[in-house]
Amino acid sequence: MTNTFKHLLDTRDVLLADGATGTNLFAMGLQSGDAPELWNVDEPKKILALYQGSVDAGSDLFLTNSFGGTAARLKLHDAQGRVRELNRIAAELGREVADKAERKIAVAGSVGPTGEIFEPVGEMSHSLAVEMFHEQADALKEGGADVLWLETISAPEEFRAAAEAFKLADMPWCGTMSFDTAGRTMMGVTSSDLAQLVEEFANAPLAFGANCGTGASDILRTVLGFAAQGTERPVISKGNAGIPKYVDGHIHYDGTPELMGKYAVMARDAGAKIIGGCCGTMPDHLRSMRDALDSRPRGDAPELEKIVEVLGPFTSQSDGTGEDAAAGGERRGRRGRRRA
Repeated sequence: MTNTFKHLLDTRDVLLADGATGTNLFAMGLQSGDAPELWNVDEPKKILALYQGSVDAGSDLFLTNSFGGTAARLKLHDAQGRVRELNRIAAELGREVADKAERKIAVAGSVGPTGEIFEPVGEMSHSLAVEMFHEQADALKEGGADVLWLETISAPEEFRAAAEAFKLADMPWCGTMSFDTAGRTMMGVTSSDLAQLVEEFANAPLAFGANCGTGASDILRTVLGFAAQGTERPVISKGNAGIPKYVDGHIHYDGTPELMGKYAVMARDAGAKIIGGCCGTMPDHLRSMRDALDSRPRGDAPELEKIVEVLGPFTSQSDGTGEDAAAGGERRGRRGRRRA
């Protein structure tokens, strides 16, 4: 059987991924602090609507509602014993939407960080992380995911553990890190570091790149960093819909659909093969991105000055590499934030 994701990757010039999970589910009534994964069982119609919204907006693939689906994350909600159930159903609901679509749609099984710090600084061991990721990967495979999608990772140790787990599950995968600290991840990884890291694995990802982070400008600078390494592996860019701001007590992302359309075209020209949105990205943003990618001709890679002119200023002076880079950025741990 031909894998839908691999087929799309091989036959399309560029793929449009989906947008935010949290932003869309909050709009449907999810409360802050609740586990979205529980909605796979408790509110399946809303999860189907989440997936369908991406498909209707023109996405070629969407991520399952399983970002926090490891035992480590579900333990925060006393659901660590439901890893198989919640992840399997997340993928099954995705299959239901994809299989009835009039065009080929890929279901990507979302795998987020454990939220734990690895040894020797923290308590998470490599073997335990592999076990947790393997458990989740097997469940997503059982539910029918075409590909596993590791996202919002900061530490190379966690990336390696997930890669090993995905090999055990015998599943193709993609992986992205979040470069949100002066061009680096929270644990100090640069774009060049990740481009080199993904080539170390016997089961290398089908595609790699960046998601979340700060604004659209910053993620494009990171994409240019991947391209500068001469990688021939497809690059992913899933940027936030602008910068988060508090409006009337709620977080609001200031990126308009028009801005995200411009971002999508510039991401493609910068070297990205798979382009989507992260926090704040709604179906209206995706529609604009689809239209822009389909209607605007491919151009040269954008200069940094052009990115700033079109999308706004960078949030840091450096992309984390080179002589002007900060001395490693802020290398601190975090529990891993959700794809809002």
